[in-house]
Amino acid sequence: MTDLSDLYLTITERAQAEQRIERSVFIGYAAPAASEDEARQFVAEIRELHRQATHNPFAYIIGTGSERLEYFHDHGEPGGTAGKPILGAIARLNLTNTVVVVTRYYGGKKLGVRGLIDAYGSTASLALAAAGIVERQKKAALRLIVEYSAVDQVQYILAQHAATITNRIFAQQVEIHAEVAESIALALRKELSSYAQLLDYGD
Repeated sequence: MTDLSDLYLTITERAQAEQRIERSVFIGYAAPAASEDEARQFVAEIRELHRQATHNPFAYIIGTGSERLEYFHDHGEPGGTAGKPILGAIARLNLTNTVVVVTRYYGGKKLGVRGLIDAYGSTASLALAAAGIVERQKKAALRLIVEYSAVDQVQYILAQHAATITNRIFAQQVEIHAEVAESIALALRKELSSYAQLLDYGD
């Protein structure tokens, strides 16, 4: 049975959406991001693509629970009129591991505070709708060193816990890489400790 604490919502794929409001062009770009570094790389990519744009504000939410991180930036627009409504569009859908950049090309007519909030928020929402929403499961990675005589038993235990084996390296011993639901990772590590040497990925 899946532990609900392992589940989260994010977007399916990169997407974009465009609208023209009072002669200004707003282009929203949404992307999944597994880390803050990945989110910032996407922001840098869009800003490079639209170096001539008037503004490229952005927001992202990464992680869940106590590790949840929210960030936004107005990129020259009046405080709270760009990055915050973009963040709001992500948060309203209960999304995480998601980044949105909204590029603006100024059309010569000021929108005012309310107009900017609506424009950036709605453009972000359009991009997120285009990207689609998917439910995913938080995973923990396992790296095991196993004697050949214990491989079958280890693989059986992994299968019993619905773990996915992502790689096997055969040498003097067998190195098995696997992923398992985060909520049962600790218990699984304890169960496997009798049959395998558990390594961290930094080892």
